[in-house]
Amino acid sequence: MMTPSGRLLADAARIYTAIDASGRRVTFRRLDALDRLRLFKVLGSELSLNAPYLGMALLACSVSAIDDVPVPPPVTEDQLESLVRRLGDDGIAAVADALDAVDSAEAGKAQPGN
Repeated sequence: MMTPSGRLLADAARIYTAIDASGRRVTFRRLDALDRLRLFKVLGSELSLNAPYLGMALLACSVSAIDDVPVPPPVTEDQLESLVRRLGDDGIAAVADALDAVDSAEAGKAQPGN
């Protein structure tokens, strides 16, 4: 039986893949607390409060590779915007849809009382 902290670490290490409408293979993972903290540092206090901007940034920052070419995490706002431009609507939508599917599948596995 896995402990709650062990389950969180295993979930954070999972790698997912989606194919976007352009046919690109987009590899991503769920961001952990440290990843989100680093993203808030990149965004600054004002953009961190902008929900639509933050949502798109979270999706983009979860991407670790495009067509098996590694994508380093952005450390500046310009790098983040460049990554969003590279992903485009197709890449962002593919990651969002895949995360929704993962969440739905995991919700179906949840057992009452756990």
